[in-house]
Amino acid sequence: MKETLRNVFEKRSGEYTELYLTHISIDCVVLGFHEGLLKILVLKLKEGSKWSLPGGYVGKEEDIDDAAIRILRERTGADHIFLKQFRTFGKNHRNEDIFEENSGLWMAQRFLSVGYYALIDFHKVNLSLDLAEITVIAEWKDVKNLPEMMMDHREIIDQALIYMRRGLNYYPIGLNLLPERFTMPELQQLYESILNKKLNRGNFYRKMMRYDILTKLDECRKIGAHKSPHLYRFNIDNYQKAMEEGFKESW
Repeated sequence: MKETLRNVFEKRSGEYTELYLTHISIDCVVLGFHEGLLKILVLKLKEGSKWSLPGGYVGKEEDIDDAAIRILRERTGADHIFLKQFRTFGKNHRNEDIFEENSGLWMAQRFLSVGYYALIDFHKVNLSLDLAEITVIAEWKDVKNLPEMMMDHREIIDQALIYMRRGLNYYPIGLNLLPERFTMPELQQLYESILNKKLNRGNFYRKMMRYDILTKLDECRKIGAHKSPHLYRFNIDNYQKAMEEGFKESW
């Protein structure tokens, strides 16, 4: 007999009661950049048509940041993830489209969810269905063409993007999203994907070079018959300093 999602939740309720804190959860907006598109990792439950963000619960003896790192490692297989907490979500009845009211399930209680966004090298991710009883699909979706999300997960995504856009005024981005060597047009394309607007090529180049976080290489990438843009890499020391101290300009 095929096990239903309700059966799975009933089976896990006792286990989760022993392992995890009650009333607090984590939802992660995992972002990757691939073929010029900003993409988000989303999951689909074994029942229903809506999609979800990767998430989980906080162990009773676990720091919350460590819980987020663990959850993402289980889902993506990636280490050294850039991870930032950005907001807490706590509307009443936020999980009512999954659980029936007064169902008695541990995970059906009211949970406050701490939102994180994570930046991951698309090519280093090994998507894992570690909770195969619950999740049947894990896919990257274009941020501009997302499927219908369950609960308040679309709001969490929207708020993560707003937070990232504001952050571009003060901190660099790209180290966890681009390959080690990249062209200036590729870096600009990443910024445009996040900001959701076109940027002037000359202004972008001058601003990025003023930040002093890039090293121009004596190499070019052949693109077609006439285009051979220079390759760059991030100056790690200057990049980390900018992450700690911030920029003085805005977009």
